[in-house]
Amino acid sequence: MNDQTQQSAAQWPDRTRLPIPAHQNVGKIARTVKDSDPIDWPETVRAPQGAPNVLLVMTDDVGFGASEVFGGPIPTPVYKALAERGLKYNRFHTTALCSPSRAALITGRNHHVASTGIIMEFSTPFPGYHSIVSKSVGTIGEILTENGYGTAWFGKNHNVPDWLTTPAGPFTLWPTGLGFEYFYGFLGADAHQFRPAVFEGTIPVEPYLGREEDYHLDADMADHAVSWIRRQKAVDPDKPFFAYYTPGTAHAPHHAPKEWIEKFKGKFDHGWDEQRRITFEQQKSLGVIPEDAVLNPTPDHYRKWDDLSDEMKKVCARQMECYAAALSHCDHQIGRVIDAIDDLGELDNTLVIYIQGDNGSSAEDPTGHGFTSEIGVLVNGVVDREDFMVENIDEFGGPWMQNHFSHGWAHAMNSPYQWDKKIASHLGGSRTSMVISWPKTITGGGQLREQFTHITDIVPTILEAAGIPMPETIDGVEQVPLNGASLAPGFNNAQAPEHHKTQYFEVIANQGIYHEGWIANTAPKRLPWVGMGETNEDPFNDYEWELYNLEEDFTQSKNVAAQYPEKLEELRQIFLDEAVKNQVLPLDDRYIERLRPENRPEHNKGRKDFTYYAGISRITEGMAPNMKNCSYRITADVFIPEGGCEGMIVAQGGWFGGNAFYLNEGRPTFSYARSHYPEHKYTVAASEPVSAGSHSLSVEFIYDGGPAGSGGEAVLYVDGNEVARGRIAQTIPVRVSADETFDVGEDTGTPVVRDYEVPFRFTGKLGKVVVELLD
Repeated sequence: MNDQTQQSAAQWPDRTRLPIPAHQNVGKIARTVKDSDPIDWPETVRAPQGAPNVLLVMTDDVGFGASEVFGGPIPTPVYKALAERGLKYNRFHTTALCSPSRAALITGRNHHVASTGIIMEFSTPFPGYHSIVSKSVGTIGEILTENGYGTAWFGKNHNVPDWLTTPAGPFTLWPTGLGFEYFYGFLGADAHQFRPAVFEGTIPVEPYLGREEDYHLDADMADHAVSWIRRQKAVDPDKPFFAYYTPGTAHAPHHAPKEWIEKFKGKFDHGWDEQRRITFEQQKSLGVIPEDAVLNPTPDHYRKWDDLSDEMKKVCARQMECYAAALSHCDHQIGRVIDAIDDLGELDNTLVIYIQGDNGSSAEDPTGHGFTSEIGVLVNGVVDREDFMVENIDEFGGPWMQNHFSHGWAHAMNSPYQWDKKIASHLGGSRTSMVISWPKTITGGGQLREQFTHITDIVPTILEAAGIPMPETIDGVEQVPLNGASLAPGFNNAQAPEHHKTQYFEVIANQGIYHEGWIANTAPKRLPWVGMGETNEDPFNDYEWELYNLEEDFTQSKNVAAQYPEKLEELRQIFLDEAVKNQVLPLDDRYIERLRPENRPEHNKGRKDFTYYAGISRITEGMAPNMKNCSYRITADVFIPEGGCEGMIVAQGGWFGGNAFYLNEGRPTFSYARSHYPEHKYTVAASEPVSAGSHSLSVEFIYDGGPAGSGGEAVLYVDGNEVARGRIAQTIPVRVSADETFDVGEDTGTPVVRDYEVPFRFTGKLGKVVVELLD
């Protein structure tokens, strides 16, 4: 063996440069096998000896005061059991918003460094906000896969740029493109738990078909996670796994099985104001907040429980029952995954990191009595009717509602802090809870860790636990340094020094800077439920700044800016310095205003004609024909067999907003849903079925013009002859759906109207389908 070979053998594997090439000791190679030295097979990289399995869990929109473990009203026995044998963290912080937290979690960098300063749908072209994660910001999936781990991602993604979420790719920013070997979940902000738009890898699947009566995504996710973990260990017992498990619960819609909702009946009749007080007292009793902590008063802008009518109190109590059921049911499914690991004998050497909430609970309800459709109310301007909510109270938590609870409940779930999700300047938005368990290593279970910690600390913690360095390069690309610091030094030392001494916060120009026990932050100008409103040219100077000493004031309750003006200015300058280093600038306080499609790449810009064929489905809105606020025509070539046929020709969206062109009992039919409200459902249908043979079927929608969401007229044709005409008084003004898609020859997800059941596949022969945008 020559010196160069000996040197490479001594250095292999070099884990600082990924991927790690296979290593082979090669001796003498002669013309014949007989004269050549025997050699070993090339050795591929394995994880370091003893490296733990890792289960990384993060729930969605769960505030600090929601779970029983941190004083809340919702039983989460799995979270509790992990806390009893592991560690509780009561000063853990997120970014205060979904996509940003998720980007920071999987990269170990601040969210703007990962170009995710806002949710994917609202991205803008600036470096910190364009949502295209750089190759220089590698993920924990890439690192662990290249170091010999089996890796998988289950559940919510919300890290793929909005315009790239189609089955046609490119897939470079999907989970499998970011280094995870397996993905089973959904890409967007939320999912209908009973009819989700799921992908397995990059292939769309409809797992609820044939299981409509008992299907729930959280249970399905757990099934797939358990199967994947068992398969990993059955095939290669010595290979550690990394499972990133991110349910969409408890983001809206707050869906849960009926029997779980019934468990909470009557549990919240006392209301959110009383619940906030009860939670605060329980937090003190449990010792998860200091005895001298202060319960921040609820702002006057928030709806008071006693201002509700008796009927609306019942509705709002039901909303909280659904939220509690969803989170408790989700915790139960996580427990099934942990039980499977235990059954394999692997739990002792499994590092479980369970983050309860990617941000605080959501107070995005604008009325104080909750809402029945997120896309309808928050985006498309639907105003919920109280009589409708009362009449349909039993539908809450089920498939025909996208229910979200009152901002009063959200604020109670974020006890004892100020404000809520999106308000990154305050702890109600950014501070959630976390539990870490690793029986083989962490002793003294049930202890509390009170050091300041941040979501960017998770990647360095996993790497240190696995004995793997942060790589200098991945695929030849030099890596941006991590922003977080490992929590491992504090696993068995409650007095370990605080390593994360400085951390900025920014979402929608809600600004904050933590530095050595102090936090300076802006006061929000928009309430959590205000999506569109006044904007400010210079949010850094236009916003009022506050100052808190968190060493003495755990709940950020005593603004001392007037007493310490020099400290405030010092911290404001640190914020600016961090903002420059981390691509935070320019500060932008627009939110839903950023949703306009011209803010992002438009692959179909200027395109007027779209041609499709049967089986082309699950096309997300950003890549589908934009049939909003314009006239359009849909034409399909069909063959009708003897005896007739039925089924979907084209559908976009579903029950909460969408349109569908189909044959109903052989009759050409066009249905439109402005929302899920009965007065927003429109159907135009021919009186006679189409005869057997080849035909051209079409529907033309003639838009009235005027403000976005105006009405129009739908006209149906068979072979160019008008067969029906009808009025559609209102249309969708902004966005059809956050999760449902454009489908040809079938309808996935929920139906637009309840005249048919999905998938309602076309039973004749469907040829070319053309969509024409007419103006």
